[in-house]
Amino acid sequence: MEQLKDVSVFVEAVDAGGFSAASKRLNLTRSAVAKTIGRMEERLGVRLFHRTTRSQNLTEEGRFFYERCQRAVEEIRLGEAELESGRREVRGKLKVSMPVIFGRQCVAPVLIRLLEDHPGLELDLSFSDRVVDLRANGFDLAVRNGRLKDDAETMARRIAFQHLMVCASPAHLERYGEPQNLEELPKFEGIVYGKQAGQEAWIFPAPDDPWRMVLPRSRLRLDDLEAILNAGLEGQGLVRLPCWMVRDHIASGRLKQVLKSVPSISFETHAVWPRSPVMLPKVRLAIDTLAREIPRFTE
Repeated sequence: MEQLKDVSVFVEAVDAGGFSAASKRLNLTRSAVAKTIGRMEERLGVRLFHRTTRSQNLTEEGRFFYERCQRAVEEIRLGEAELESGRREVRGKLKVSMPVIFGRQCVAPVLIRLLEDHPGLELDLSFSDRVVDLRANGFDLAVRNGRLKDDAETMARRIAFQHLMVCASPAHLERYGEPQNLEELPKFEGIVYGKQAGQEAWIFPAPDDPWRMVLPRSRLRLDDLEAILNAGLEGQGLVRLPCWMVRDHIASGRLKQVLKSVPSISFETHAVWPRSPVMLPKVRLAIDTLAREIPRFTE
């Protein structure tokens, strides 16, 4: 049993990219992780890591041993999952990555409600707009917006569509008017999302092409959707945002939708998880719940 514990520490040290990162995941001291690896090396009679003051890299023998240990640990996890799937109670920690604003307003409230019905479940929610490596960072699940890149290491399920809407404050529209069609849009002031080059243009479905790109006149570029919403509420220009962000403000009269006759672009939201022959019950519960509940926010 002690050797099995050592193997799990070794695999975690490789997956985490070093002893310090592994110690945080395992709730151990860095010294304890290093001693475990040293004990394994002494027992095996080989050096598993090249050590420097800043990093630990696998030796050739270490890579060989890691491949075997990883498969063994995965088999144990799958066996536990198969046994657990026969139980009604979902247990364990579920670590989920999600976009900041969408996660805070839509995803997190849905997942947090699971705690009421599943006392054995723990949630570790991380809010970030960057695409994280699920295995390397120990995530069970991620929620991602937009088109997914091909990745043989992950699996995905579409859980919702998000629709974009153009709107502005009534005060802004009263002062500057509103566009009646896409041909007029470049004459009006818009607040654009400028996180990356080329994203300033607004995309709309087109009859003869996959989409049509229109660039409104703009003196204000922001790389945060919430900041764009606030600027729109303050009357700084037209905004183009997901419906779930502006719906309440339209209902209250603080914003007004424009270009209603123009079809809006939509994009997909997916749940993504590390590829595995068996899905853990806690992951299945989260995905099924998100697929059922998230469309209520986005449609």
